[in-house]
Amino acid sequence: MPKNSNRDFLEFHGLPPDVILSIIDRAQFLATAWTDRTMPQSLFGKRVALIADDSGWRNTTAFDLGVQALGGICVTSPISFNLREPTADLAQYLDNWFDILVVRTKELSMLKDLASCAKAPVINARTKSNHPCETLGDLAYIQSKRGTLEGLKIAVVAPDANILRSWVEASISLPIQVKQVYPENWHVRDVSLLNPNFAASTDLSEMSNADIIVTDCWPSGASEHHMLRYQISASMLETCRRDVIFLPCPPVARGQEVTVDAMSHPACQSGVAKAYLLHAQNALLEWVAA
Repeated sequence: MPKNSNRDFLEFHGLPPDVILSIIDRAQFLATAWTDRTMPQSLFGKRVALIADDSGWRNTTAFDLGVQALGGICVTSPISFNLREPTADLAQYLDNWFDILVVRTKELSMLKDLASCAKAPVINARTKSNHPCETLGDLAYIQSKRGTLEGLKIAVVAPDANILRSWVEASISLPIQVKQVYPENWHVRDVSLLNPNFAASTDLSEMSNADIIVTDCWPSGASEHHMLRYQISASMLETCRRDVIFLPCPPVARGQEVTVDAMSHPACQSGVAKAYLLHAQNALLEWVAA
């Protein structure tokens, strides 16, 4: 059965740049409305399935809270994919009851399969391949601080995994420059992601003129000997721009990708930035439901 709309959010670059920017702009309004407790009831009458077929809690909690704050109904559905029931069957059952499907699962291919079968729009709440809502929230926070994303330089000190990949996806469609700074063994080589706004380097000096520094956890099996050179410390942040924003992606492993003192450095804004995960996801939900 054909979909009623093309409002899935599976990969960051799956939406046109003007749509992404409008969602980020809307997140600024919703941030104020949240603080003032004057949230618009823009999801009134909408029924949202929240499917967490994987670990983690931050953005699924924010989705649940956000749907309710916008006047909708959110139901956690304990579904496990790729087991006994074909995805097409699950999609049909879910379409009986829900207007939007928010799904956190391991495989992006499974999400694409669900989206191809379901009439309801599908939102990617995280896969092991990408995490577009996390990047959307960070960009909304950055815009709240800087007023624009134009020409933004982001250094991502992270391996080829879901956090970095979503930043690379963002660089495909937005006017931002993303530089991976990491040992060569973990550089992105996926030709579907390579684009003129992305580059990979092993040179730590690439961070010196970055507007934003993002970290992710060490890759499985990596030796401490190789990784400590790329550990972000307070002294390293002191060599960067005075207005640099440091956004270590949670959960943060102190003593691995960051030092304890880096987390208390004034550049570190991870805690306040994650407030915008809620606001950006709320703006996304509004756009999907429109």
